[in-house]
Amino acid sequence: MTALWIAAALLAAGFGGWPVTALVFRLARTIDDKADAAAKGRDAADDPSADVTVDLPGRAPDQADQAVNGELTAAAGQPASDVPAAPAQRILRGGAIIGVLERLGVCLAILAGQPVAIAYIVAIKGLGRFAELKETPVAAERFIIGTLASMLWAAGIAAAVKVIFLA
Repeated sequence: MTALWIAAALLAAGFGGWPVTALVFRLARTIDDKADAAAKGRDAADDPSADVTVDLPGRAPDQADQAVNGELTAAAGQPASDVPAAPAQRILRGGAIIGVLERLGVCLAILAGQPVAIAYIVAIKGLGRFAELKETPVAAERFIIGTLASMLWAAGIAAAVKVIFLA
């Protein structure tokens, strides 16, 4: 019976974590979309999501240039060449497979009573992605969000199975 609960925990942690992580990404994207709404010049009274806009330091409040999450947006009628190019947003390749393996490893580490193994998983994952994360801040943010959501899900499943069914 113990093997059945361990197998169920691994399946729930490894493959059930993807929808949870996707939901967390969607929530994070909603916040980013609010920033984009502000960048498009929507009125804050009409669009409550436009509350994340801040003025650039040293600029008069009536100027149309705004910084949203550190990116510059062009004023109406301003040529796009005057706006610095934002870094390309790219999603890290293999993230879904790595996420499943990460969740399986975290779940196994907790079920085996070796939580220190989680540090090895995080270290291997971080070192393997270091070059990509250093180049792209957007990818680094996505990496952190995904890793935390994924690990919390796997740890929660493993802890629940261990306390409720394997005690």
